[in-house]
Amino acid sequence: AAAKAFAREGARVMINDLRLEAASAAAAELGPGHGAVGGDVSKEAEVAAMVEATLKAFGRIDILVNNAGVPDSFLPTIDKPLDHWQRLIDIHLTGTYLVSRAVAPQMIAQGGGAIVNLNSIAGILGLPVRTAYSAAKAGIGMLTRVLGCEWGPQKVRVNAVAPGYILTPFTEKLMAEGKIDSKRIRRRTPMGEWGRPEDIAEAILFLASPRARFITGVSLPVDGGYCAFGAPSDAFPIED
Repeated sequence: AAAKAFAREGARVMINDLRLEAASAAAAELGPGHGAVGGDVSKEAEVAAMVEATLKAFGRIDILVNNAGVPDSFLPTIDKPLDHWQRLIDIHLTGTYLVSRAVAPQMIAQGGGAIVNLNSIAGILGLPVRTAYSAAKAGIGMLTRVLGCEWGPQKVRVNAVAPGYILTPFTEKLMAEGKIDSKRIRRRTPMGEWGRPEDIAEAILFLASPRARFITGVSLPVDGGYCAFGAPSDAFPIED
């Protein structure tokens, strides 16, 4: 959804995925002028190759969206193996760090750029059993603040979007498996509905655009008011 939004606004988009064929298929949907590159964001050498390929294809990098991620296991913390914890930290947090660090020198040399990271309401609120995911996302929130302050003098803005509950094939699968209660989520959300991928895409687009020229170091919740709500009652009335 984010790639489509940027392509719609005239950006030339390079899509990365662990699987090159998936990235290529997504890029093909955008039409001519876009590209795809494979690579694991948790591997420094592969990140360097991704950035080099993008610069070779386009000559510059104006915007980076750090959107790579994998879901948590929803297991109790005491049952989570260390390799699960490490993989989520490596992809979400270390991946965001590595790609940002690789792209920043080019942006600084150009005279500026915009980085948009993917935080989450899980990085803001305490969600039981989401241990590794939440820790990684909270780390991304602080990384966003630090880099936004550090690179501000070089006109490289760094912000993040913190999605709430978004209706995707993955969340639909969790609902079907009984791991997510859709009505409970809607009751807890002041706007009373799930978000759409397009809602996140438009927020990313805004933070990357000149309209957000004086915004850096922030995590913007896009959650229908989920993080803001704190009353001991339902936020939205839903009949059982």
